[in-house]
Amino acid sequence: MTKKKHHGSSFEAFLSDDGLLEDATLSATKKVIAAQIADAMKRKGLTKTAMAAEMETTRAQLDRLLDPNNDSVTLGTLKRAARALGKTLRLELA
Repeated sequence: MTKKKHHGSSFEAFLSDDGLLEDATLSATKKVIAAQIADAMKRKGLTKTAMAAEMETTRAQLDRLLDPNNDSVTLGTLKRAARALGKTLRLELA
């Protein structure tokens, strides 16, 4: 007899049914972006002060960008961060 590996609906279906999927997805996306920026800074040996200078912004704004729980980041800030790291910013609607 084969046992079912999972019971009930998926976690994604649960979040969708409760109206939480969009917020959870946005939160996860911000956490990934913050981690990607922090990792790229580390690889390039950039301190927060140096990164803020490259972005032509304040250290406080960079801290908000790197805060995985702060989702009030502008596209302009993301673009400047990408440019400072020698990356390009790609966005898409799905």
